Amino acid sequence: MSKRFCLAIASSLSVLAMGLSAAKVSPTPVSQLEQTPPLEIAALEGLDLSPYIDSYAELVYRNYRDSHQDALVMQQAIAEFLSQPNASTHLTAQEAWIAARQSYLQTEAFRFYEGPIDFVDPDTGEEGPEARINAWPMNEAFIDYVRGKANAGLINNPDFDVSIEEIIKNDQVTDEADVTTGWHAIEFLLWGQDFYPQGPGQRSFRDFAANQGNNNRRREYLTLVTDQLVNDLSFLKDEWKPNANNYRANFVSRDPEEVLSDIFTALATLSAFEMASERIAVPLDSSNQEDEHSCFSDTTHQDFVFNAKGIKNVYLGNYGDYYGQGFDELAAQLDPELNQKIILALNRTEVAVDNINRPFDQVLASPFGSPERGEVETVITAFEDQAELFQELGAVLGVNVEILAE
Repeated sequence: MSKRFCLAIASSLSVLAMGLSAAKVSPTPVSQLEQTPPLEIAALEGLDLSPYIDSYAELVYRNYRDSHQDALVMQQAIAEFLSQPNASTHLTAQEAWIAARQSYLQTEAFRFYEGPIDFVDPDTGEEGPEARINAWPMNEAFIDYVRGKANAGLINNPDFDVSIEEIIKNDQVTDEADVTTGWHAIEFLLWGQDFYPQGPGQRSFRDFAANQGNNNRRREYLTLVTDQLVNDLSFLKDEWKPNANNYRANFVSRDPEEVLSDIFTALATLSAFEMASERIAVPLDSSNQEDEHSCFSDTTHQDFVFNAKGIKNVYLGNYGDYYGQGFDELAAQLDPELNQKIILALNRTEVAVDNINRPFDQVLASPFGSPERGEVETVITAFEDQAELFQELGAVLGVNVEILAE
């Protein structure tokens, strides 16, 4: 999502939880959001927080580094597909997209505090690249043809110059759904619309055969937006690189309590607002596949899995083969019982997500009150519960932990 306004949810999202018991699930209305009262506890006085913050910064860097590397692999697979379009190279490019998403999804735990991914310059209005990287939902007809509209989209508009400057210039100008760049633009170009209940979109590789119709424009468009995604991920990696004059250097030198507030606000917001409400409750309520996060490739379930993993990574301080000083160690010093509750909640969320039927669009097609929808409602509750526990931990730490709405 691109245009951001930050509000804090004062309650534990009980309104949404109560709504899940009804036949339909509705996200908490923005009108019910209000500022959380300030905290006055000084539990961190005398504690050295730098090892936890340094460990977090290193984890962020390694995750963005992997995301950039995985995107480079995807970029190469797409280049090979375009050099020789056939069913095999097409499938390889699609598989590379799916694989590259896994590391990126884990980085979403680093959003929601105006870091390099989603900053907003108060003077110029310039924003970080998050909207350019992962904007959703998208009006696919703004990019390319769709069923019943063979000439739709920028690709089929002869007056549109297929250049990265023009693609970005036209991104989400009059409607946030008019997405032109990022993961989901690439996804749509690789898969096309999904009209198939048992699988993803079935775009033909022949759409990318050179010198036929508007295929050259489509080929160039796919190349440009893939290159832009790689460049944006490289920027994020560099901003978190150690021993450099960058965002990370400023981050680790800030007031540690403010930093903890940012970190746990990010975890709580991703859990309760972005996941429980926007990405799960909204499509579950609408039953509209267009509200599904990765609808063209039918990989929305993967989105839930790796977003949950990214949250858990941060709390435990672990990512891949990196084992840092997790916040569970800090919490265990101050409130061992709460720490155990958080770990159990994170594990419970993982299990609940794993139990969702896949592909997710089949859940959306199931009737209200079905077991499939019940499993998803359990996931919503699990994400909300862990967000509440992060807020409880904020009270123990004496820092303000909010749940922000974009």
